[in-house]
Amino acid sequence: MSGADGRALLRVEHSGVVAVHGPLLVLSAVEGTGWDEFAQVRVRTDGTRRHDRHGVVLEVDRDVAVVQVLEGTDGLVPETTGVVFTGSPLRVPVGPGWLGRVCNGRGEPMDGGPPVSGASTAAVAGSPLNPTRRLSPAEPVLTGISVIDALTTLVRGQKLPIFSAAGLPHLELAAQLAAQSTAGGEPFCVVFAGMGLTHADADAVRDVLEERLDAGELVLMLNTADDPVIERILTPRIALTVAEHLAFELGRHVLVVLADMTSYAEALREVSSARGELPGRRAYPGYLYSDLASLYERCGRIEGTPGSVTVVPVLTMPAGDITHPVPDLTGYITEGQVVLSHEAHARGVYPPVDPLGSLSRLMRNGAGKGHTREGHVEVAAQLLAALARARDVAELSELVGTEGLSATDRLYLELEDHLERDLVHQGRTERRTLDETLRRCWGVVGTLPRRELAMLPTGLLDRYGVQSP
Repeated sequence: MSGADGRALLRVEHSGVVAVHGPLLVLSAVEGTGWDEFAQVRVRTDGTRRHDRHGVVLEVDRDVAVVQVLEGTDGLVPETTGVVFTGSPLRVPVGPGWLGRVCNGRGEPMDGGPPVSGASTAAVAGSPLNPTRRLSPAEPVLTGISVIDALTTLVRGQKLPIFSAAGLPHLELAAQLAAQSTAGGEPFCVVFAGMGLTHADADAVRDVLEERLDAGELVLMLNTADDPVIERILTPRIALTVAEHLAFELGRHVLVVLADMTSYAEALREVSSARGELPGRRAYPGYLYSDLASLYERCGRIEGTPGSVTVVPVLTMPAGDITHPVPDLTGYITEGQVVLSHEAHARGVYPPVDPLGSLSRLMRNGAGKGHTREGHVEVAAQLLAALARARDVAELSELVGTEGLSATDRLYLELEDHLERDLVHQGRTERRTLDETLRRCWGVVGTLPRRELAMLPTGLLDRYGVQSP
């Protein structure tokens, strides 16, 4: 191994392991070791090395170092365990060799192929980005899913999470996004990082994404629930490192899907507990906000480079609680959210998105004239306003009955049904074009008379054939 200046680094095996705590090793009499340094953990039996594991330095205090073991510490005994520090942070090879590959959460092949190689390597922690070179997200990522493309448009360089709950098809939606999304004909690829998945879910994701894998447009990383917890912390960092190189060095627009970030946060909590750190809200570490930000903020566009990184984190809200620390802190960092609804799911709607609970704060940057189509932003705003009115009317009808509503109020109830049936609901493998999606939007708007469409200019109403009352 060589250092940054090309000189060989002397590797010394430290045998001073004094304790094993969960996924952590505690070493004494360590010199010259730094935080985030990569290490090899060597296990010996009867004086011969049996196998190596890998670790990262979490903490250094004088001559004591704490190393988290990526493969877990099962079977490790302090007396027969040694650690070799490599002198640099964990790095992975980067380049187009990742495309079309299926790997575990540490980046090791699961598809029977050789190890992923590249002409260069990059630190999994990422590199600081000069904020003056960061460009505002612009231009859409078209997902082929009408409710997202029409009402919460995803923009290149944006971070837009999906908030879900147990029992909802968030993983199916995440896989569909990864399988269908495009950048309107420009170079595009997807990095999908699954965390804490069951084997059945991992197989299902792989099946859905098989076509994109075969086309060499996808990197698939699968961390399953029985994999070491430390691997789960590493998975999104490797995924984002690969995505950054594909985007900022190779000029691709990259969509990174991270599912499920709640599993990631629980792994972080477990490691924090093993380190004996003072817990914060719901026993999560006090640095949960900054840790999540260190992942989410790696998306964006950089001045002078043609590519972009767009991040869609998927997270489940325990008991559907949106104030839970993971969705709560995620909402502070990201630019909107797509919220899934138990009520819509119970009615058989897929995807069960609640349009009024969902929001894309950067939609105006990537939708409308010059981006998608003239009138897109206006018709989306009108649909959401009409849906809000329809919800109010539905509450009123519970008090006075449908017979007590005016004719216009009954049209609003029809609009909500029409929107859910013709715009939101679609097949799990159905990819709708933007023209088809917007045609459906105007069809739903046409449920109401013109006098109720105050947010739409007359010219647009004439152009898209909305009839007068």
